[in-house]
Amino acid sequence: MRPAELNRLTVQESADRYVELVRAKTSTGALSPATAEVYARDVATFVRLAGEEVVLDDLTGEDLDAVLLAFARKPDGRRAEPDGRLQSASSQARFRRSVSAFFKHAALAGWVQVDPMTSSTVTARERGGLAAQRRALTREQAQGLVGAARLLGAPGGQAAEPSTGPGGRRVRRDQRTELRDALIVLLLTAVGPRVSELVRANVEDFYTNDGVRYWRIFGKGGRTRDVPLPDDVARTLEGYLAHGRPATQEKALLLSWRGRRLARGDVQAVIDRVQRWVEDDRRRSVTPHGLRHTTATHLLADAVDMDAVRRVLGHSDLATLGRYRDELPGELEVAMRSHPLLRPPGRGGAGSSPAAAPPSPAAGPPEGPVSVAEQDRRPL
Repeated sequence: MRPAELNRLTVQESADRYVELVRAKTSTGALSPATAEVYARDVATFVRLAGEEVVLDDLTGEDLDAVLLAFARKPDGRRAEPDGRLQSASSQARFRRSVSAFFKHAALAGWVQVDPMTSSTVTARERGGLAAQRRALTREQAQGLVGAARLLGAPGGQAAEPSTGPGGRRVRRDQRTELRDALIVLLLTAVGPRVSELVRANVEDFYTNDGVRYWRIFGKGGRTRDVPLPDDVARTLEGYLAHGRPATQEKALLLSWRGRRLARGDVQAVIDRVQRWVEDDRRRSVTPHGLRHTTATHLLADAVDMDAVRRVLGHSDLATLGRYRDELPGELEVAMRSHPLLRPPGRGGAGSSPAAAPPSPAAGPPEGPVSVAEQDRRPL
């Protein structure tokens, strides 16, 4: 059982106690010395990445996501002469298992109230390494990311300010990518394209009809779909085409500052870069496909017609769309608070107006189109 009182140890203190316990298990034969040293090494790495003086119980799932992804990007130090190679997929998976075992013990020992690994979104894959889980952002997280993109893409915003690269080096104006990065994030979050559709997009795929900007998306199986862009996204697109896109004969929409079409792998780095402008309490690692889930989840949660969402995402049937609808925290509570059958009269509830009453059988079938739901209710 968990102790009644929480012991607020620092990361370093808890790690020292845990490693001492792990090494003690070698004397009983419960662990081999080699395995114990692997645990000890991984925990020592965790301490360096998380911070020695941080209280262990203050770490959240988002903090652990940052630690796990930082380890994945860390050069492999086992080689005598570093060659630039990062941690292998198996090393990343092993590190996650070591951290998970450490926090399981911490929860039992009373060093943390709740195991933060249960809310970590970074999963381990033996072949693909550690990666942010393909899960929708909450409304607050998505709005934080959109707000950061708007800040970068706004006239006179961060895109107009002096920019610095690694080591404080000033980035030349012709190497600036803020407008492009803002456009990428807004397109992914608002329209939800596949990352392959995004990097394949050409300037000529965007057109205007009756004052509305459209994106003709070339999707799977040679299918195309024309999706209208929200006003904010359309304005950012215009700003990027006018001031952010390099002058070149290349037809691709999204270009590197050298004028080359972006690759699929470049998009994750763009999202991570924009995430730096998001407030800490609203930031969460997410993949491009996770933003596709975010688009579907929030459109459906806001009662947008399912078939319209299907057409935006380019799915061939509604069954596929169901896999993109992720569960949002608190949505069941909101649904029950606004239950349509329990609303008081006059607020759109049952019995709020005579028009809500069903027609009498003598009246015959209603004129005009009939919804699928009403057709299902009619007797055969």
